[in-house]
Amino acid sequence: MRATVLTRRGDRDLRGPVQELLTVARERGVTLCMPEAEVAKHGLGEEPGVEVCPVGPDVDVCIVLGGDGTILGALREYAGTEVPVFAVNFGEVGFLATMDPDGIREGLELALAGDFDTMALPAISVSRAEQTWAAFNDISVHRQPGRRVADLAYGVGSEEIGRVRCDGLVVSTPAGSTGYNLANGGPVLAWGVEGYVVSFIAPHSFTARALVVAPADALTITNASSEDAVEVHVDGRPACTLPAGQKIAVRFGRPHALLAQLPGATFYHRLRERFGRLAR
Repeated sequence: MRATVLTRRGDRDLRGPVQELLTVARERGVTLCMPEAEVAKHGLGEEPGVEVCPVGPDVDVCIVLGGDGTILGALREYAGTEVPVFAVNFGEVGFLATMDPDGIREGLELALAGDFDTMALPAISVSRAEQTWAAFNDISVHRQPGRRVADLAYGVGSEEIGRVRCDGLVVSTPAGSTGYNLANGGPVLAWGVEGYVVSFIAPHSFTARALVVAPADALTITNASSEDAVEVHVDGRPACTLPAGQKIAVRFGRPHALLAQLPGATFYHRLRERFGRLAR
């Protein structure tokens, strides 16, 4: 068995969890495939059972030690493959994480034994001209700093639904609906729901409401401003600017990635644990 290892960015010391992973892998005869940056980050040398190699599809599982940002990066890396992402939360919320650090050894043993369930998470693809990006959480359109509020028109198919002056809008997958969309007052979509949701950032309107879009329907977002460009972000990262008068197209379900879950885990249990815990 071979497993890719990816860990969170930043200065958090993860040498202890990484050594725990190395111990479990050696006991089970699993080869850990680690990019050169990961090996250097954790001060590893020529370790038995560690292979320095770029991220690639010729592994059985991807182990993530990090938060939602690192997990999203892993999902994008393995989108369209059969490689599941098994994540231990070393971030803040970690809604996408398979488990928390408590009981990490038992969790890693399950991961390296392949003893877990998987859920196929759909992405949303956003395209402009010849460029296409995939998001597993959300895409967002923002006014540029120091510029006037954005003027955004949106529609499905040939039907324009509305035009809103706002700070921006967010298009979320079900997995991403508990993030930026939730902060906008949009609805939470349970994992497994077929469809995606559009919500608005600080709309200058009494009538702007979140919209759940059917999975087969393509959404078009137009920068209706006469002069100001807006920014497009994919999973929180800048992707492109959209000049005045230009549009992007959003589609659901392209591609999918596999997220590992502990046996018996449910979306509703995860929702209660993550957001109930933050409320206490």
